Amino acid sequence: MSAPAASPLPPRLLARFAAALCVLAVAAAVLSFVKGSWLGVIWVLLAGLASNMAWYYGRRARGARNAAKAEAGAGADTGTGPGAGTDTV
Repeated sequence: MSAPAASPLPPRLLARFAAALCVLAVAAAVLSFVKGSWLGVIWVLLAGLASNMAWYYGRRARGARNAAKAEAGAGADTGTGPGAGTDTV
């Protein structure tokens, strides 16, 4: 069985889309409740799902960015920081 394909969109963009969906779902829930419809409950649930997706993809993008910074900084040893000068020959 092969591994799942990577997402074609970057996580940061997915986080923004999910946040926008969350805002729209909250607006739809408010309008539904103002009109007296209980369908707003579904919109609230969708807003919760979208906010969780935004949080997840935001954390994923942040982790990828931090990993890239750490990888880029690993090659350039400045001699400062924990363990500096402790290389043994």
